[in-house]
Amino acid sequence: MSLDSTPAPSLKDWFDKARYQALADQLATLHPRFDRKKFLRLTLDGLEDRSLMQRLRRTSEATREALPLGYEESLEVLRELAPKIDHSFVTLFLPDFVSLHGHDDFEASMEALKYFTPFGSSEFAIREFLKRDLGRTLRVMRGWSEDSNEHVRRLASEGCRPRLPWSFRLVELVADPSPAMPILENLRADPSLYVRKSVANHLNDIAKDHPDKTLDMLQSWDRRHPHTAWIAKRALRTLVKEGHAGALALLGAGEAAKVRVDSFDVAPKRVALGGEVRFSLGLTSTAGKSQRLLVDYIVHYVKQSGRCSEKVFKWKEIDLGPGETVSLEKRQTIRDFTTRKHYPGNHRVEVQVNGARLAEGAFVVMIA
Repeated sequence: MSLDSTPAPSLKDWFDKARYQALADQLATLHPRFDRKKFLRLTLDGLEDRSLMQRLRRTSEATREALPLGYEESLEVLRELAPKIDHSFVTLFLPDFVSLHGHDDFEASMEALKYFTPFGSSEFAIREFLKRDLGRTLRVMRGWSEDSNEHVRRLASEGCRPRLPWSFRLVELVADPSPAMPILENLRADPSLYVRKSVANHLNDIAKDHPDKTLDMLQSWDRRHPHTAWIAKRALRTLVKEGHAGALALLGAGEAAKVRVDSFDVAPKRVALGGEVRFSLGLTSTAGKSQRLLVDYIVHYVKQSGRCSEKVFKWKEIDLGPGETVSLEKRQTIRDFTTRKHYPGNHRVEVQVNGARLAEGAFVVMIA
């Protein structure tokens, strides 16, 4: 078998037999009462049938069963274990342990989640506490938003995102995001890109349900600060793709684009799965002054039913002077993802400039 044909390892194999044996050895070294055999029996029996997240949860459960100590005593052992684990995702079972067993000791649990988050992230675990006591947990997280550690500040924003991927929605914050907004205020010009990405994603979550709240918050911020300007641009990406007038205006592209489409080519016209399609666009300004243009393209993907579902992609943000011409090119590989499967048929492609759709082309996907 060639190297190119070797199957990629499954993500769930981050928790494999070797990993569990290593964890068992480490825990047995850290505490004499740890039951190594019990831990391995609980984690290895039925291992192949478990998904990644099921393996993570079983690790937390098995640790509790094999470490017959009180909750706070167990936390002390796990604190010692955390820096010994050499894989950031694997460390997620430590905050997961807290989310399962720590609800009767709120203070100790908050301190543990804060400690564990730099090793991986406590963003999923904190949501169990938010679900049970939103106000109390948000007060702690607001303090975290002023911490000196970027991982802790990011946890303050990421953990209370209303629509955090891979987790359940925080229905109270989906309905009204206001209780979490003071956290975002504290982080509006954070020096860490890691934190700023979370703040922008959090605001993008809010924008899906409350666009006006997102715009009001961003309009109140001093966007002359480059960090704040970066957050604003990324936070509005969904609204911009939808052509939302307020979002476009906030980014300086609120006026209708005054342009002439000189050309829009899609090539090749037929592409096999795994092949590449190229988009080429020529625009000329017809305005008497410079204008900010946000250029996107929209692919209408054919679904299994034969209907189409559109997805908007960012292309280019440009400032075009009067009479100026610009040529843009984009390449996209047609391949399947876990979130998108391609089906044969005619795929329309549209060009969108400042929220208005100005040109159209198409390509045909061929499935062997």
